Amino acid sequence: MSKVIIIVNAPVDNGKISPTSPVAERMASALSKSIIESDPCHQINIVSGADLWSKSLHISDSNQDTIYCPLTIKLPDWFNFPAQQIYFACRDVEKRRKWVQQHFDYKVSKDNLWLGDLWLPIIFTSEKLMYGEIISEGILPNYYQQPYDLPSEIDLSLYTLAKELLKSIQAIPSVYLLQFRILDHNIIFDRLWPFPATPAIASINVQKPDLFAHHWHCLIKGC
Repeated sequence: MSKVIIIVNAPVDNGKISPTSPVAERMASALSKSIIESDPCHQINIVSGADLWSKSLHISDSNQDTIYCPLTIKLPDWFNFPAQQIYFACRDVEKRRKWVQQHFDYKVSKDNLWLGDLWLPIIFTSEKLMYGEIISEGILPNYYQQPYDLPSEIDLSLYTLAKELLKSIQAIPSVYLLQFRILDHNIIFDRLWPFPATPAIASINVQKPDLFAHHWHCLIKGC
C-alpha cells in the first residue's frame, strides 16, 4: 500500500475541499477515483497548497512509499518531490515563452494579451507520447469543452511544439497541458502545465480513461 498525497490550490479542512472551490474538488475527486480503481488499498490524503506555504502542514519526503500528486503549480521552493524541477520549469512562464520564440518564432502571450483559450493534452509515458483532443474554453466561467477541431496542419505544428517543449525541460512521465490560442491561423503560445490543470475537467465523463486517470497511470507506471 502506498500513501498518495494530492495537493490542491484550495482550502482543505480534514481532507475535505471547501465548497467554495468546486473545480478543485472535481479535479481531486477524478484523480482519487482513478487511484482507488487502480488499487483500493492506496491511502489518499488531500491537502491544501496554502498549508504547505505556511508550513502548518508537515510533509516528509523521506518515505519512499509516498506518491505526490500536486494539482497546483503554486508550490514552495523548499518542497522536494520527484517532479519538482519540472514544476519549476513550467512555473517560469517567461522563460518558456522566450524559448518558444527563439526555437519556433511563434508569437507568445504577453501580460493580458493573447492569453491562451485552448489546451492540447500531452500524455507522456515512459514508452510513448500521445496527444489528446484539444480542449476549448466555454462562455461560462470554468466551463470547458472537448473536442475542439483545428486544421490538421495546425495540429501537426502543435504536436511538434509539444514534443520539443517536453525535451527542453527534460520532462518526466505525466499529463501536460499546452496552453495556446489561434490568431489568424497562427499559433500563439501561452504556457505549459505539468499536470492536468483545470481545463482537464472537460475530459471527465467524455473520454475513458479521462486525463486524470492517464495522469495517475503515468505517475505509477511511467517512472
